Amino acid sequence: MDKIIIQGGRRLEGEIENSGAKNAALPVIAASLLTKGWNSFANIPNLVDIRTIKTLLGSFGVVFAQEGSTLRVNAGDIVSCLAAYDLVRTMRASVLVLGPLVARMGEARVSLPGGCAIGARPVNLHIRALQDMGAEVELQDGYVVAKARRLKGAEIYFDMVTVTGTENIMMAATLAEGTTILKNAAREPEVVNLADILIGMGARIAGVGTDVVRIDGVPSLHPVEGVVIADRIEAGTFMIAAGIVGGDVRIRGCHPGHHDALIAKLRDAGLKIETGEDFVRAVGRGRPRSVDVKTLAYPGFPTDLQAQFMSLMTVAGGLSVITETIFENRFMHVSELMRMGADIVVQGGSAIVKGTPALQGAPVMATDLRASASLILAGLAAEGITELSRVYHLDRGYERIEEKFARLGAAIERVKA
Repeated sequence: MDKIIIQGGRRLEGEIENSGAKNAALPVIAASLLTKGWNSFANIPNLVDIRTIKTLLGSFGVVFAQEGSTLRVNAGDIVSCLAAYDLVRTMRASVLVLGPLVARMGEARVSLPGGCAIGARPVNLHIRALQDMGAEVELQDGYVVAKARRLKGAEIYFDMVTVTGTENIMMAATLAEGTTILKNAAREPEVVNLADILIGMGARIAGVGTDVVRIDGVPSLHPVEGVVIADRIEAGTFMIAAGIVGGDVRIRGCHPGHHDALIAKLRDAGLKIETGEDFVRAVGRGRPRSVDVKTLAYPGFPTDLQAQFMSLMTVAGGLSVITETIFENRFMHVSELMRMGADIVVQGGSAIVKGTPALQGAPVMATDLRASASLILAGLAAEGITELSRVYHLDRGYERIEEKFARLGAAIERVKA
């Protein structure tokens, strides 16, 4: 099992290229199940989760052709609608095959998903929406079993904002009979990216990017050439890194408008942020100031950057309160940061962080994907050596992150344990 070794205290300076977004690529690849023929998706990142969904779709009979960062997908001959536990257990996003399979094939048998243990994230919202659209859905031996001759348009209200729920039901509704209205829909850029690609396939979707989305079902969809958006979480991680070590980092190929909430907080923390049409430049200016943060659904502060921002606050001057409202278990990185000398007290859904002048390098263990990144950031700022284990979490969502940090001047390497 690999480890990442970091010698802290190096200033970061330079430019990196923003990778494609994992959280956009996964639903886009799942959307290929709605069509026959070759789809082509550009800017697909090379990640474990991408390989997992390719293996999953391959078990249905889908075939792939890879040309650099462009992935071609052909779901013309689907031979199975079973998403087995062994494939689904490592990635919660596997549930995204449920809607497309039921919509096109009339049936699906999908194992209840796994992934990072950061919260329940139940699929009941997906199930209830499919039932509202006329599907017969039941749980059998840990599997969601859904059947429908053809889904019917319906008015769906999500009790809570759900990104995968919005994506799943939006895909399902593209081939439903009649009109589907999604209320309290997710507004994330990844949802918009998926909708744009579905529209390119011939879907009729309106209101995307708002909390009310209308989908008028069509009889069939056709293949498309689409582009996956840049990964706003990766870009945000590098922006925060510039603050934690006092660096000057330019992220090229990103969408600055996707970062409004983070940029506002980083400026409050004392960073200088410059934006252009397709870049963000983050410059750390001395010790950061303490800033309170509350995670919210987009366009609020993203939960996927909460752990990284907490690392920044551990070395800030003052007291900050970080409140997590999306996932109930997303403070598992706190104990590892405290091993490095961080002063953090968790009270319910909030973490009270008292900044310290310097962290100390230590052996630490990743507990989930974003916690992995937060510990790398802490290691970059710490005195001495930090050894991060269980980096397989990291490989699910960051493309060669240690190589990108090394190009910026960090003393970081991946070693075989």
